Amino acid sequence: MKTLQLPAIENIDNPQLRQELQQIMDHKTKPLGALGRLESLAIKIGLIQGTTTPKVENPQIRVFAADHGLAMHGTSAFPSEVTAQMVLNFLNGGAAINVIARQHDIELKVVDAGVATDFAQFGVANHPQLLDYKVRMGSRDALTEAAMSSEECVQALQSGMTIAKQLEGNLFIAGEMGIGNTSAASLLLAKLEDVPIADCIGRGTGLDDAGLQRKIKVLTKVLQRHEQVTTPLEVLAAVGGLEIAMMAGAFIQAASDRRILLIDGFIASSALLAAEHLVPGVAPYAIFAHHSVEPGHAKLLSALDAEPLLDFDMRLGEGSGAALAYPLLQSACAIINEMASFADAGISEKSESDSQGDIAPVTATTDGQ
Repeated sequence: MKTLQLPAIENIDNPQLRQELQQIMDHKTKPLGALGRLESLAIKIGLIQGTTTPKVENPQIRVFAADHGLAMHGTSAFPSEVTAQMVLNFLNGGAAINVIARQHDIELKVVDAGVATDFAQFGVANHPQLLDYKVRMGSRDALTEAAMSSEECVQALQSGMTIAKQLEGNLFIAGEMGIGNTSAASLLLAKLEDVPIADCIGRGTGLDDAGLQRKIKVLTKVLQRHEQVTTPLEVLAAVGGLEIAMMAGAFIQAASDRRILLIDGFIASSALLAAEHLVPGVAPYAIFAHHSVEPGHAKLLSALDAEPLLDFDMRLGEGSGAALAYPLLQSACAIINEMASFADAGISEKSESDSQGDIAPVTATTDGQ
C-alpha cells in the first residue's frame, strides 16, 4: 500500500479538567444530575475543546457522494443514477438535510468523492456548494476486485483531510449519499470488528425479503474474495467506498484540529470506525447523534462504545440525524456557560445532612425542582 502520512491526535482525557467541568455542573441551580445526559454532553464538549467554557461556532456539514461498483449486483433497491440525482437535489436545496441545515443555520456543501456522473452536463460543475474531489467514476466491483486501488484510497483519505483543514467553525458533520453504501459500511464492520456479516446487513434503501437475501449472499462472497486482507488501510480499499474513505480522512483531520465530530448514522459511523482503526484516538472526539434502524449500526455503536443522543427510527443518511441533534449541543453549552450557580443566585445548596429533599428549604423556588 502507498504510504499515508496521518496527523497525530491529542488525547482529550484530562482528569483535572473533567473534575472542574463536573464541579461547575454540580453547582448549578438544580439537583445533582437533574439535567441528565445534557450535563455529560456539556462536559464532553468541554473536554474536546480543552476548556471550562465550551461553545459551538459556525457548524459545517459536508455531504460526501460517490457510487459503488458493487451496486450492480442488486444490493440496493434504487439504481445507481439516483446518487447523481440526489446531488442535484442537494444543490437545489430540496433534500431533508437542506431543510434541517437551513433551520439551524448550518452551512452545507456537497463533495463529489466519486459520483459516476460528469456534473458539467447539468451546468453545475462550478456550483458554489459543489466541491469536486472526484477520485474516479465510482468504486470498482468489490466482488471481483478491490473497490479502490491503494493509490485511490490514499487519495480519498488525503482529500478528506484537505476538506477538513478548510472548514470554518469548530463542529463538523459528515453526511453521505451513495447508492450501495450500506453494503460498504456492512463489509467494513464485518472486516474491522470480526462481526458476522448477517448481523451487519439491513434493508438499506428498502430492500424486500428477496433483495435482503440477495444482499447477504453477495456480501458473503465479497468477504470470501477479500479474506486475506487484514490491515485497516487494505480493508478500506478492498471493501469500502470513495465517500466513506474521504469521510474517514476528514474525521482524522478534524479530530487533529480538535473539532467536535457530530456523527450521523450507519455510514458515517463506519467511516469513523475506519478512521479510528487508522489513527487510534479519533473516536473520543465524536458525539453520536442518533441510533439508526440499520441492524449493523447497533454493532458499530457497541464497537465504538457509543451512546447516541436520539433514537428516532431514522435511516436516511445525508447527515440528517446529526443536524437534528445539533441543538442539543447548543443547549449543553448554554447551560454550562449561562445557568446560574447556587452562589450566583443566592440559593442554598442541599446540605450534607439532608437526605430527603433535592435542595434544602429556601425562600426562593425554581420551577420544576
